[in-house]
Parts: sequence; C-alpha cells; structure tokens
Amino acid sequence: MSSPKAYAAVDLGASSGRVMVGRVGPDSLELAEAHRFANRPVRVPEGLRWDVLGLYAGVLDGLRAAGQVASVGVDSWAVDYGLLDADGALLGNPVHYRDARTEGIAEQVWARVPAAELYARTGLQYAPFNTLYQLVAARSSTQFAHAERLLLVPDLLSYWLTGEQGTELTNASTTQLIDTRTRAWSYEIADRLGIDLGLFAPLRRPGDPAGVLRPEVLEETGLTGPVPVTAVGSHDTASAVAAVPALGERFAYICTGTWSLAGLELTAPVLTEESRAANFTNELGLDGTVRYLRNIMGLWLLQECVRAWGDPELGGLLREAAGVPALRSVVDAGDAGFLAPGRMPERIAEACRASGQPVPRTPGEITRCILDSLALAHRRAVTDAQRLAGHPVDTVYVVGGGARNALLCQLTADACGLPVVAGPAEAAALGNVLVQARAHGVVGDLADMRRLLTRTQPLTRYVPRGGTARWEAAEARAATG
Repeated sequence: MSSPKAYAAVDLGASSGRVMVGRVGPDSLELAEAHRFANRPVRVPEGLRWDVLGLYAGVLDGLRAAGQVASVGVDSWAVDYGLLDADGALLGNPVHYRDARTEGIAEQVWARVPAAELYARTGLQYAPFNTLYQLVAARSSTQFAHAERLLLVPDLLSYWLTGEQGTELTNASTTQLIDTRTRAWSYEIADRLGIDLGLFAPLRRPGDPAGVLRPEVLEETGLTGPVPVTAVGSHDTASAVAAVPALGERFAYICTGTWSLAGLELTAPVLTEESRAANFTNELGLDGTVRYLRNIMGLWLLQECVRAWGDPELGGLLREAAGVPALRSVVDAGDAGFLAPGRMPERIAEACRASGQPVPRTPGEITRCILDSLALAHRRAVTDAQRLAGHPVDTVYVVGGGARNALLCQLTADACGLPVVAGPAEAAALGNVLVQARAHGVVGDLADMRRLLTRTQPLTRYVPRGGTARWEAAEARAATG
C-alpha cells in the first residue's frame, strides 16, 4: 500500500502564520507543524500596515521545512489586499484592516448605494474594514492611481509562489463586491461606487489549479518540481468551516481565534432586512454553501489584555478566571469600540463602569469578564441565526484556537444550552489540506471530508450545565456595556 500523500497548508492568521503538512489517505489524516512564524503588523507614519514580505519569507522557510509535498494551498484572513503596478511589482505594504482610514467612509458609500440595497445584493454585514470601504477610502491615493492589479492577501502570496494571478471566490465574497446569489461580481454595485472590477484577477474556486511553484521558489525551498499550487478556501474561515466535523445539517459552528465567527452552513443566503439589522453576513463556502454568520470580536480581547500585562502564562490566567464568580460583569463582545489595539484592560473596565456593573480589576477578573462575554455573544449569534434562517440546530461545534480553551468551551455550552463539540484546533489548516487532497482524488465530497475528520481527529464534548436563565438575565447588561 502506498503511503499517504503530503500537502502543505500555508495558514496565515492575524497574529501568526504557519506552514502545516497534512498527510491524507482514504482512512487517515495527520497534521504536523513544519514552521510557525510571527505576524507583527507595523505602525508607520501613514498608518497600520502588514509586513507581507516578512510573511512571504516565513512561507518560504516553512516550505523548506515541509519537505517534498504533492501540492501547496494558501489561506489567510479576509478583506485586505496588495496593489501591483503594470510590471507586477507590489506598491507598498498592504494596509491593515484595523487602520483608521475607513472612518466615515460607510456614509459616503450609503449615499450612493443605500445600506439595505447593498445588503440585498451582496449579503455582507456592515464592517468598517470590508474591502469595498477600503477601496473607496484608497481611491485618491498615489498608490491606487498607479495600480493595475489588486490581489487579496492569499492570492498575492500564491502569485509570488507561481507567477499566476487569480482571485479565490470564498475570500472574494468578503469584499462586498460579489453577488451572493449569482456567486459572481456585482458590476452594478461597483459601477455606482466608481470601483473598477478590472483590477481583480479572474475568479477561482476551491480545488482549481493555481499554477506551479516557480523555479526560483523550488531552488530556495529545495523542493523538486513540478509542485502544483491548488486554490483552497483561501479565506481561513471558509477552510475552517470545511473542517467542522459535523455529520448531518443540524449544527452551528464557532470558528474561534482572533475573531469568533459564529453561525450556520446554509444552501442559500438570508437577505432579509431583519438579517441585515442583526448584522449577519452571507459569505460563500465550499460546494455552493453559504456561511451565514456574525463576526464577534473574539479572543482579540484577551490577546490584547495579555499583551498589556506583559505576556503572562495563559494557563495561570484561565485557572484564576475559573475561580471568579460567573457573569459578575459582561460587555458586548461585538462592540466596534474594542476593534482598535491598545489599553484593552482599561477599556473593558470602563465599559463595565459605564453600565453600572462591578469593575473587574485583576487579570483573572478581566479574563473571566472576557470569556463570559464571548460565551454570551456566542449564545446570541447561535440563537439569532437559527431564528433568522429558520434552521434549528442540536449541536455547536467550536473549531480553531479556542477549541483548546476548556473554560470558554464549557461556558459556550452553558450559555447556548446545547452540547459543544470542540476540535479540531487547527481547523483552517485541515480544511486547506482536505481541499487539496480532494482536488487530487484522495478524498470525496464535503460530507466525506467531514466523516474522515470525525474518525481521525481528537474531539471533546461539553454538556451544558445549570440552565440558561442566568445567561438570559445577563443579555441586557451586555447590551448596555
């Protein structure tokens, strides 16, 4: 019997990047880390920028460490992009989605395309950093005037690896320029906003070929060509949802990390005004699916606090938090006021003080406030999604980094009043690998991929405790926090 084929998943998160090697056979799925590297945004005089050259160097180091593979796939966070000139050279480092340049831009957009119409066409929730708002903010810049091509971050890295340009669909759906019903560009919306869709490379879908590694890349990484690059769900959430180990359709998911993305997998978008008012988004997933979800600030709140406290050991913080009384103080984990970096412990304390709640003061108290608030936000998202989509669920799957946080998983089960299945923690990398393996004929459809995950990945089940009445009582406090 031949040994399982190896696939390299380049998986870039908002705080770190990694190259993972997945070995996939009909009844086997193993994932190992080849290389992990920091993703440190840089604040320069003109604003907050991604160090994309440092990320690319990390990718090359990772491919060198990975060894010979059958394919490479790239996924990353959404919405951000690089601009290329007529020679294909990058015009400056990509702007970070937390940069302040989009402040006040939404009102300019809505004056041309009302928010309700924009949602009815694109299905995307309002977020100030959506690519559409970034493009309107950038139109008058010198870089934009010289741009001949726009590549979303994972497509930019794929281009550097292969020399071929494309725009992968799941990530393109986060730009707010894709019609979620036709799964194609919305030329009418773009025209009304003065956005030239000719800047984008042709659309690709997960599983499509995306070129082969350039000779220079082969030389630098020590790989033997040809090594194909395969388009995957290049939005990391699309890859993560593909790796939700659910059997059947009655499930909700929470992709946890810097953000919490909580919602449902549907076959059609929900484009009602009620859905828009609830700030749910309809992003495109694998095989014609729709990721119907709400963005929640996520573990960013805790990451920023840990940074402010001088990087104490996380396990100790969580043990201290577990001893703090439940739901003593909660904040709205979806509040845009927590979007920017800096002073996070003080801002959380100020929000509690403003709503008349006890003010958390110690790191353990603040950590418990964050985890209780995240669980409460998860509850609201799962409850609202079921109601708005008419799609009941009986299990919540927590994937991504938060699957390792037992306290958060148990609190989420308690808040939702539903069992939580936690794992896999490296869901985005696994989804990336499985799409590559499927493209190469090793595994079957999405259901087959999920059955393989269920058989091979360690999963932990959390049963809800104590009823949901106390969580219902906390709703009003979080809303005013």
